[in-house]
Amino acid sequence: MSYSNNVPHKPELVMITGATGGFGSAFARRFAALGSKLVLVGRRTEKLNALRDELKTEVHTVELDIRDRKAIDQAFGSLPTEFAAVETLVNNAGLALGADPAQKSDPDDWETMIDTNDKGLVFATRALLPGMIERGRGHVINIGSTAGSYPYPGGHVYCASKAFVKQFSLALRADLQGTGVRVTNVEPGMCETDFSLVRFKGDTEKAGKVYANTTPLTADDVAEAVFWAATLPPHFNVNRVEIMPTTQAFGPLAIHRSQ
Repeated sequence: MSYSNNVPHKPELVMITGATGGFGSAFARRFAALGSKLVLVGRRTEKLNALRDELKTEVHTVELDIRDRKAIDQAFGSLPTEFAAVETLVNNAGLALGADPAQKSDPDDWETMIDTNDKGLVFATRALLPGMIERGRGHVINIGSTAGSYPYPGGHVYCASKAFVKQFSLALRADLQGTGVRVTNVEPGMCETDFSLVRFKGDTEKAGKVYANTTPLTADDVAEAVFWAATLPPHFNVNRVEIMPTTQAFGPLAIHRSQ
């Protein structure tokens, strides 16, 4: 899929967390094609370096676990001068783990999801907000999910974590009124990446069933939504954008009937 780079606003410096995953690498390629400088944040050095070497733009890599608040503060507070004035933060790091009912789920998985999807996102945002406000411009783009609005069996903590992202984004937008800093929550539905493979801890059969006989979104589709919001004129804020594949929609509420 090819999109035009004739945009009304070019973000000069974009930071992407979870940069080596399906979404993150698609976002990086999309902004690199525009000529934006990038700060790529992730846990896997080899993948970060490979992505950096692929992209035809200036790139700084940061290896850290987004769950580590001290590491975020240290790394984001000591960026090289030419990469310090982050204009657009894409809070992409996140995951789902497991799909069992709550009563059968592993609390360690719950903790990982909350620490990554919520705590990591807010700490990364907090680390960069003062600089954005001081410069009078900036954009925080959070990657939420339709799961934050529409719960489903086995979603429990993942759905709740994405509902948190939605409400945090809206409340942050209220806090930042008048600062020149924009906030957007991008909420994708079914999208085929390594998401389900991570969720089912490498079980390819289970992951494959999620997308069987349907046409889900791709990482590039989601990247286009992020790119669109980021490249609108600075006076134009997209609060939320919810996207789904055409093959996905809403269903009736479940009702259990006794025999």
